[in-house]
Amino acid sequence: MSGPVLEFRDAGLQFGDRILWRGLDLDIEPGEFVAVLGPNGSGKTSLLRAILGQTELSSGTITAHGDIGYVPQQHAADSDSMMLRGRDLVGFGVDGAQWGFGLRGIAKRREAVAAAIEQVGASAFAERPLGLLSGGEQQRLRIAQALTRDPSLLLCDEPLASLDLASQQVVVDLLDTRRKRDDTAILFVTHELNPVLPFVDRVLYLAGGSFRIGTVEEVMNSRTLTELYGSPVEVLRIGGRLVVIGGEDDHHCNAHTYPGDVLGTDVGFAVAGDDL
Repeated sequence: MSGPVLEFRDAGLQFGDRILWRGLDLDIEPGEFVAVLGPNGSGKTSLLRAILGQTELSSGTITAHGDIGYVPQQHAADSDSMMLRGRDLVGFGVDGAQWGFGLRGIAKRREAVAAAIEQVGASAFAERPLGLLSGGEQQRLRIAQALTRDPSLLLCDEPLASLDLASQQVVVDLLDTRRKRDDTAILFVTHELNPVLPFVDRVLYLAGGSFRIGTVEEVMNSRTLTELYGSPVEVLRIGGRLVVIGGEDDHHCNAHTYPGDVLGTDVGFAVAGDDL
């Protein structure tokens, strides 16, 4: 594909008097890995919903070119299911693509599901109930579900949440392999930047009704985040990891916290309530 796969033009979103972000101009190119960061309530998930057409912008436009794959946040109801097989979960991605009816449609569906499962290396456990699978195995299948439409853009909403370090690495490697092989762009909402740090091309950081866009070095520094939050924030590099400390608390060096937030870990957030 020539040209961007996703375009924001003067895009803005607010609920009542609360502005999440506005004036967003951004092109996401094929094969680009963009991490979306920010505290809870800053509008990260709402950004994905706006791209999917589930939330209406307050201003501006979002234009997608090509199919979009969506990897949602994990939900306990699905994860604990003993009735739903891994293959069934992947099949939902095909069903949304409206392949049609009859034997031809069934054959296409079976083919697309098998190809996606193979692509994420999930064939060994695709027939088992979701409730018997590990978090990492379930997340592989969610990625497979998103790949059934052969998307040019993958939207990933906290795909590393609740996974151990080994499973996080597997998920990130799968996504990176897909984008390198098929030039698929990735928009990756996360509270944990460090697992994807080696793969990120740019960061979109949302906070306080505003945003910053740039490389990791351009955005994840003390000056930029202090300016964005309006109060002192320190960014350190320790052992190849980013450590961000904000506010008056003196936290240990593995912490990542921001003014108004409580202590998080691994360059992440740990605050009460859902993101918008």
